[in-house]
Amino acid sequence: MFKIGCHVSSSNGYMQMIKDTEYIGGNVFQWFTRNPRGCQAKEIDPIDLKAFIDYVNERDYGPFLAHAPYTLNCCSDKESVREFACDVFKKDLEILNNIPNSMYNFHPGSHVGQGIETGIKYIIDTLNEVLTKDNKVLVLLETMAGKGSEVGSRFEEIKQIIDGVVLKEQIGVTLDTCHISDAGYDAIENFDKVLDDFDRIIGLDRLKAIHLNDSKNPLGAHKDRHEKIGEGYFGLESIKKIINNPRIKHLPFYLETPNELDGYKKEVEMLKEMRV
Repeated sequence: MFKIGCHVSSSNGYMQMIKDTEYIGGNVFQWFTRNPRGCQAKEIDPIDLKAFIDYVNERDYGPFLAHAPYTLNCCSDKESVREFACDVFKKDLEILNNIPNSMYNFHPGSHVGQGIETGIKYIIDTLNEVLTKDNKVLVLLETMAGKGSEVGSRFEEIKQIIDGVVLKEQIGVTLDTCHISDAGYDAIENFDKVLDDFDRIIGLDRLKAIHLNDSKNPLGAHKDRHEKIGEGYFGLESIKKIINNPRIKHLPFYLETPNELDGYKKEVEMLKEMRV
């Protein structure tokens, strides 16, 4: 089954998120656990959550991908920011452990001039603090575009983080098509080579989700500006090859293109037609 969906608003609860997903023709979705540029998290309605759990348990939906807020920076040069990130991480995992078939996606962070090695050490420290043997949620490191002092634009950096984590079985990776292209991996013309590199360095068994986005910028731009499917530098043929690649076609694909629901609906319909 083609697992496809988009980023949906969590403002009206879990049942509305699944309704929005069904409206676009999807069966997976991604949402922010809290204000993406702040720290406020909406209180969960237990009746809504139970209705959602009952509903999805009767259907072949998911996995559902929770996205950490952008303000979560595990490798900041400020201790207070790192402590905030750790606190948010713990609270989000506590919530997600009550939601079936859910994963947690986060940006590794920006080292803000401290250097990549220091940044990676801080990220490892955070993960080893928040991951416990009782945790049931798979935590995904997202591949980044490499703007500024971002950590995670190179597969070697992701591998180094994973190597430092004690509970490695709780760690996976989200591959963002726009990000890897902007980072310099030629996902447009040679996606198989990108997967070869990923497998050699990290291991394809770690790849658990795809953020499917076109890019407003050319290869190696380090900009991170998503574009609608087929309207950027990827184009439809490259996207078609990605969603049909036998090594990843079983994975869930989450759209993060600049769209409202109607736009996502058109993209999902188009992608389903391209799927073979």
